[in-house]
Amino acid sequence: MTERQYAAAGVDLAARSQFAKSLPGILAQARRPEVLSDAGPFSGLFRLGDRYRDPVITASADGIGTKVRLHLAAGRLDLCGPDIIGHSVNDILACGAEPLFFLDYIAGNGLTNDQKRSLVEGVARACADAGCALLGGETADMPDVYPPGEFDLAGFIVGVVERDRIIDGSKVAVGDALIGLPSSGLHTNGFSLARRALDVCNGEAADETRRRLEERPALLGGQTVGEALLATHLPYYRAVAPVLDRFHGIAHITGGGYVENVPRILPPGVTAIFDTAAWPVLPVFRLIQERGRISSEEMYEVFNMGIGLVVMVAPGDAEAVLAAIPGALPIGHIAADTGRRVELRGL
Repeated sequence: MTERQYAAAGVDLAARSQFAKSLPGILAQARRPEVLSDAGPFSGLFRLGDRYRDPVITASADGIGTKVRLHLAAGRLDLCGPDIIGHSVNDILACGAEPLFFLDYIAGNGLTNDQKRSLVEGVARACADAGCALLGGETADMPDVYPPGEFDLAGFIVGVVERDRIIDGSKVAVGDALIGLPSSGLHTNGFSLARRALDVCNGEAADETRRRLEERPALLGGQTVGEALLATHLPYYRAVAPVLDRFHGIAHITGGGYVENVPRILPPGVTAIFDTAAWPVLPVFRLIQERGRISSEEMYEVFNMGIGLVVMVAPGDAEAVLAAIPGALPIGHIAADTGRRVELRGL
């Protein structure tokens, strides 16, 4: 099969080669001194160095789900990067790790080079903001797997934590305070339900999707539906790093909300009790609940409801932690086992 036939089959080698030439400059935006390789080799190289006493490597892989449909519809592929980086940084933060480097994987059908550049540049900028190197990645053209014009984005992050500073929840104890860090919105979870509740990117024509994304419901206080839904996933590492050594446990509130994510860090014999009136529920969640006729119980089972990260600290450390982290709020406490791992009071 000649190259021209390959292009006709959906893979344009000439366009791919042209895109590859732009990668060194993009990756250079998110480089750390430990990076020993440029774009081009079959693998990236990262020197751990001697700044650690007993380093433990941590890694995580994830995607941003059906939110990519909204990115496409709004023409904001540049926002995919902050979403995947925010999600990934927080996942390894849950054990106390510093992000070191990241690799992205973009698979799609018929994306233009400009669209690909927008995606990778968004990842690079978000990596730079998080202090994380963009070490490499893969961009795959996959006709017949994805519908024309559609894509998916996945990410792989590697971090490091000193062995004696791993946060595994074993220190969580009765009386510990629950402190919440505000989210920007849905972050990267619950979009299948949100799209259905708001009837957007739900099978309608493209021009109708744009109209629905540009709607300004009174409940959103001037924001468009698109702006509220596309608010990017906040990374919390830099905000909490100065007080990480005070944390007994960290829960990243992603898919599954509170009832699935908080128990992942709780030791036996305790219950996390949340006062749901202790923090403001963002208007976008009110809109989703109202239009979708969704129960409060299900909303807290699916969405973060305004809190992106929950940390558990000794009562004597709570005041210092609250003062050190902008926007942090006291939202509950750890109690002796009540028969449930998580209780959401005030619903």
